[in-house]
Amino acid sequence: MRIGIVKLSALGDIVHAMVALQFIKAQISDVEIDWIVEERFAQLLQYNPDIDKVLAVNLKALKTDKTAIFRQLGQVRRYARNRYDLVIDAQGLIKSALTAKLLGAPTAGFDVHSIRERFASWFYDIKINCSYDTNTIDRNACVLSRPLGFEITPAQILAKKPFLFFNDRICDFEPFLSRSHKNILFVTSSTWESRNYPLEKYAETAEALQQNGLLIWGNDKERQQVQALAQRSAYLKVLPKLDLNALKALIARMDLVIGNDTGPTHMAWALNRPSITLFGPTPVSRVYQTPINKVIKSDSTVNPFKLNKLDFSIREIAAPDVIRLALEILDS
Repeated sequence: MRIGIVKLSALGDIVHAMVALQFIKAQISDVEIDWIVEERFAQLLQYNPDIDKVLAVNLKALKTDKTAIFRQLGQVRRYARNRYDLVIDAQGLIKSALTAKLLGAPTAGFDVHSIRERFASWFYDIKINCSYDTNTIDRNACVLSRPLGFEITPAQILAKKPFLFFNDRICDFEPFLSRSHKNILFVTSSTWESRNYPLEKYAETAEALQQNGLLIWGNDKERQQVQALAQRSAYLKVLPKLDLNALKALIARMDLVIGNDTGPTHMAWALNRPSITLFGPTPVSRVYQTPINKVIKSDSTVNPFKLNKLDFSIREIAAPDVIRLALEILDS
């Protein structure tokens, strides 16, 4: 059996869907799995033994170059030559549903009551009901397992094996790691400003923990921010820019990851590394909490059906609360 999974973006969303792969392979031993993804995230899927082919598209280019639609259509149609028995759209957007349909096989996805862009469900032959406010990881497990005739349980997810893979021989961050102190990664940026914990509180946390704090960045604005943050504490270092392979390898070496509700923080959970995820305008149902993966949520009330990007309540989370939880995790 050959299936195609469409999950185009973003970093954390892809991570939340990837957990299903190990259970699909365990349930259907001879299954071949291809994954269709935006090319800027393709490296996240690289080296995964449960994926046969990572197939990249560049639908984001259509925002600035409408003529690119012909190139992308041609790309997807070439992928359709793989003759899939089933294509599952785990994204639930119109563009991902169209991509799934163009792959030329029976398609599965969320039904009209379980999806953000309701029109997308019209493209599916198999429609899966799973409430939109259900835990995000459970939703991904649901849409990726039910069309195949089985269920992935929360107990299985809690007992998961790490599922991000990398080539650590090509990574150059070794000089930044410490053997005498705990290595802590601080993830300070996300796509929404309202999801970002204040930089001064990260500095306060680093000063209190007195360990080897590392800072990552993805663009010039973020680089300038973390450079300014590193000047606030002798316990913080700015790493060079990392690609996704190096980021996976780095997180796998961390004693703790502290950050906003964003991709690299969720990668710690995927790699079974300790983490603290800080939430403001987004629901904590986006993650699984475990003995080593904890969350701190601001006091605001979140409507998962209509997120408020102007909810800056994450700024109200007290640094001593983060410090206390970090010490508990590090001590354990």
